Amino acid sequence: MATIWRIERWLCAAGLFLSALGMGVLAASMQGVSILSLELQPFLDLVLETDVGAAWIYRSTALLAALAATIWLTRWPTFTAVLLAAAGSLAVATLVWSGHAGATEGVAGTMHRVSDILHMIAAAVWIGAIGTFLLLISPQVLCQLPDGLPLAARSLDQFSRIGTICVLVIAATGLINSQMIVGLDNFSRLSGSRYGQLLLAKLALFGLMLALAAANRWRLTPRLAAAAEEGDSETIGADPGVALDAMRRSLLLEAAAAVLVLALVAWLGTLEPAAGVDIFRA
Repeated sequence: MATIWRIERWLCAAGLFLSALGMGVLAASMQGVSILSLELQPFLDLVLETDVGAAWIYRSTALLAALAATIWLTRWPTFTAVLLAAAGSLAVATLVWSGHAGATEGVAGTMHRVSDILHMIAAAVWIGAIGTFLLLISPQVLCQLPDGLPLAARSLDQFSRIGTICVLVIAATGLINSQMIVGLDNFSRLSGSRYGQLLLAKLALFGLMLALAAANRWRLTPRLAAAAEEGDSETIGADPGVALDAMRRSLLLEAAAAVLVLALVAWLGTLEPAAGVDIFRA
């Protein structure tokens, strides 16, 4: 548990640093200067008078609350976990105003932002779980926990329900976001633009993550659970070392695919969509 708190502490600190750096880069690009030559008043105007600035303030506040929780509230792990989940969700939600959803207006804009918030939170839960499980089944942590292997097997099995919900939310909101940005009728023409090619690559990686998650759920987790049962280590395919190695490889592949998806999302956010369709247009 102490290892998890330390990692979360560093992640919160990194989030604050990267968020501040990103805001500085945005302000510098708008002023047409380097980040080291930022002028204070235009920067304050951006922060205090725009939606992007307001989102940055909320995000920074949420990350500060999460950082404080990891430092001072570890005596109450349940309350701290709830606070971290709430603060993390808020921080992720504010990123919506930095993308295409933040530029959409009217009823369509509200629908787009709500959909994108749900999409990003579900993705964050999924990716965060991958990192947590990799940590949980690492040799260092397993050696520290007296009931490490059964705990890992139970955690992986119990997350399958939450993981299913995350997949459904990501798929549903992904369809809504695609309709808002490019229009589902234009999918057949996506390969003709850079934006479309990157979007198709993202969908392919998402499909790979789904396949790996299904293998984890239906094949590797039961093997790990069998290996964790006392006296069952002689079962064919249930050797603890073999089961753990297989799960680690699968989770590492899933994590690599997730990193590539995030890189593509960041790239897509800098490009103009190939086509736009307003589903509320008469």
